[in-house]
Amino acid sequence: MAVSVASATPALGRFACESPGPALVYLAEDGLPQVRARIEALCKERGADIRSLDLSVITAPILRLDLASDQERLARTVEATRPRMLLLDPLVRLHRLDENSAAEISGLLGYIRDLQRRFDLAVVLVHHASKKQRSQPGQALRGSSDLHAIGDSNAYLARDGEHIVLTIEHRAALIEGGEAACLRVLSPVPQGDRPDLQELLLDRLAPGGEPLSRAALRAALRVNNQRLGEALERLEHSGRIQRTPQGWRRR
Repeated sequence: MAVSVASATPALGRFACESPGPALVYLAEDGLPQVRARIEALCKERGADIRSLDLSVITAPILRLDLASDQERLARTVEATRPRMLLLDPLVRLHRLDENSAAEISGLLGYIRDLQRRFDLAVVLVHHASKKQRSQPGQALRGSSDLHAIGDSNAYLARDGEHIVLTIEHRAALIEGGEAACLRVLSPVPQGDRPDLQELLLDRLAPGGEPLSRAALRAALRVNNQRLGEALERLEHSGRIQRTPQGWRRR
């Protein structure tokens, strides 16, 4: 992706780059010789000259985005190079926070969002998925559900036999016909007619369906975490749902 932006060539030989420009990358798990070799191989395949490629590599041995000093250093680097795209790979090497704690991880994600808006650039954040099978790819991301929610576009790579499958989801996806999806208020809903949260949970947990985690249910129903917990507890006590190691399922 970074080479595509910097060279104005299609990503994966298929996806056109509509806004080419400088790219800035930080590959925390690769040494500089490996990074150089990888970029050279991509340039050769695309017929691009690495010497004229507008791609910069951050060479700092450590980048900790949970530290204010490193946040400021990265912001100054972005301001100096003005990239169209910033690639950070992988997230787990960029901090020492508890990824399962929304309270801890939200500050780091807030900094990344601020960086994206302040400098009008695309930020590509690489993150690992767990090895557990999920009904939706985004549910397999390790850590807090905030890591799934922050993505404007999420691309998932998964191995299927000898092949690698790319699945893409967009927060602002278009509906069939090319018109943007929108919300409309057609008529006020009387308070007494509002669906009960327990009923919504039972509808979501269809009989015989895959178990769903609490994070997945919260993301699907967009409900307060405390309210969700209370509703799940009531349904469990009434024997209508069951907690499993994979998540909640309907009895």
